[in-house]
Amino acid sequence: MSVKEIVSEHQRMMDKAVEILHGDLKSVRTGRATTGLVENIKADFYGTPTPLKQMATLAAPQADTIVIKPFDPSSIKEIEKAIKNSDLSIAPVVEGKLIRLSIPALSAERRKQLVAQIKQMGEQTKINVRNIRRDANKKLENQQKDKLITEDDLKNGKKQIDDATKEYVDKIDSMTKSKSDEIMLD
Repeated sequence: MSVKEIVSEHQRMMDKAVEILHGDLKSVRTGRATTGLVENIKADFYGTPTPLKQMATLAAPQADTIVIKPFDPSSIKEIEKAIKNSDLSIAPVVEGKLIRLSIPALSAERRKQLVAQIKQMGEQTKINVRNIRRDANKKLENQQKDKLITEDDLKNGKKQIDDATKEYVDKIDSMTKSKSDEIMLD
C-alpha cells in the first residue's frame, strides 16, 4: 500500500467520524423545532425497528412544532410509543392521522447540560480521529520497516496524517462551538 493510499484511506475514516458527529449533533435538541430531532428515532414497523424518516413525512411548520404524518396510518401508535420512549422528553399529541410535537423552550440549566453533552460528543470524536491517526502512523511505520516505503516517505506520510488530523480536530471544534452557541442563543 502506498503512502498516498494509506493517507487517503485514513482521511476517509476521519471524515466518517466527523459525519457521525454531525448526525449526532442534529439530534440534540435546541429551543427550535427541527425534524433532525426525531428523524432517527426508531419505531416498530411490522416487527422491524425503522427510523421515523423512513416511515413518515416530517415537518417543522412553526419554530416550536414538529408534525409527523405516517405513510401508513396504522403505525401511528408505534410512532407515538417510540417518541415517548425516546430521550426527547416531549409528549406526542395524536391528531387523527398525524402526530404533533410541541417543543418547549429550554431552561438555562438544561441549556448548560446540552452544551456539556455536545462538548463530550466532540471530545469523543476527537479521540476517534486521534486513534485513526495512530493507526495510520503505525501502518506507515510497518510499511517502512518492511522496506516498502523510504524513510522520507514515512516522514511525508506522517506529516500528511498530522495535517489531516489537525484539520479534522478544528472542524470538530467548529461544529461543537456552533451547536453550543445555537443552544445558548435560542
